Amino acid sequence: MSLVLRHKPELIGLSVEYGGWVEVDELLSRAKQAGVALNRELLEQVVKQNNKQRFSLSDNGLRIRAQYGHSIPVDLGLTPLAPPEILFHGTTARSLEAIKRRGLVPRERIYVHLSSDQETAITVGRRHGRPTVLTVEAGRMHERGFQFFCSAEGIWLTEKVPIKHIIFPVK
Repeated sequence: MSLVLRHKPELIGLSVEYGGWVEVDELLSRAKQAGVALNRELLEQVVKQNNKQRFSLSDNGLRIRAQYGHSIPVDLGLTPLAPPEILFHGTTARSLEAIKRRGLVPRERIYVHLSSDQETAITVGRRHGRPTVLTVEAGRMHERGFQFFCSAEGIWLTEKVPIKHIIFPVK
């Protein structure tokens, strides 16, 4: 579901509507045609039990969308918000040199993902190896005109983080 709802809906012939929504019945039908064993019960279980709250169903349960992490252009209807003074980004030691050259950039996604606590950042960094946590001066960035959005599950999003607003860990 992550692949088709966040990155490649065309793999199973889905069309994404405004806000990133797709019809549940169409998703189930297209998944079945693609040989994926997905039914309504399993879909609802994934939505409810996903620890990152990646997906949401519409109020009437007829549509589903990924809530963040898209690499396709999707307007999630998020309102810009003032972030906390400090946010965190989880990464790995092997990524530090590139970050020191370019800052934090979304790469294949639309936004850079930040968390409000170090524990979440550690968990994110651990997915790719030995975690390293960067501190982001989000308050200062906001004062300089950078926009921040907060997803329903508390993930902070921004288009980029310049090097001068990153505090790197001391070795």
